[in-house]
Amino acid sequence: MRVIRHLFVSSKRRFPPARLDAIQHAISASEHRHRGEIVFAVEGSLPFVDVVRGRDARDRAHEVFARLRVWNTEHNTGVLIYLLLADHAIEIVADRGVAKEIPEREWAPICALMQDRFRKGDYEHGALEGVAAVGELLARHFPADGERNRDELPDRPVLL
Repeated sequence: MRVIRHLFVSSKRRFPPARLDAIQHAISASEHRHRGEIVFAVEGSLPFVDVVRGRDARDRAHEVFARLRVWNTEHNTGVLIYLLLADHAIEIVADRGVAKEIPEREWAPICALMQDRFRKGDYEHGALEGVAAVGELLARHFPADGERNRDELPDRPVLL
């Protein structure tokens, strides 16, 4: 069944340009409040060979984290929100600077919130609420401090 889902799921239908614009604006607004960098990536499905080999969303999220260079910030405050639509999976991967301050268990309620919205077909509000929740955690632990609050990574969501 998983193989079939991965053959037919596309990210473009659930994340059209207008929705990507809204997410980009939310990320940009959020990043004015903290020193973190949020990257939002959506993948419809994995390549057939990865599905057959049993590759999971968490493993792929770590690969995407590296590929999109989310780790490449001055203070190691990058956070990736990764969606794998075919598996209904949401993963949040934080760089080491963030992981020192925010335990991994803090991301689970954000993933659950997004998952609930997505299950209802409300991809826009799910994504926006997820970005806002990640931003709240980052603002609490890494508040903006003027000069050090520069935008280091693109705010535009990535469709893989």
